[in-house]
Amino acid sequence: MGFAANLNKLCERAGDKAALVVRRAALELQSGMIERSPVDTGRFKGNWQCGIGSLNAATNSAADSSGQGALGRTATTLQGWTPGQTIVLSNSLPYAKRLENGWSQQAPSGMVRLTVQAYSDAVKKAVESIK
Repeated sequence: MGFAANLNKLCERAGDKAALVVRRAALELQSGMIERSPVDTGRFKGNWQCGIGSLNAATNSAADSSGQGALGRTATTLQGWTPGQTIVLSNSLPYAKRLENGWSQQAPSGMVRLTVQAYSDAVKKAVESIK
């Protein structure tokens, strides 16, 4: 049984609490990616997106050096998530892959891979937040 199937079974057994854990864990992961993102004008931080069921490839030119706008959009999008749906966290700016691969001295080890390594911590934090 794969990870997604295991997660779906967990959600079915735990009801609303499991769904809340998934939403909070996804938000924590997005927050980690935003925090690790290099800042020049803040455009990159502001272009993190959340899609439900598919990639949200939207981009904008607004500066968001704190990333709070992106995090707020993610929180809003996650409210519509239901168990069984795929959550896709992404940044579709054309230079995102270069940044992930160490193009910036501010993020020489990338953002996504470091955040994914902390996945279990994000889930643990989400679980603890609803106890």
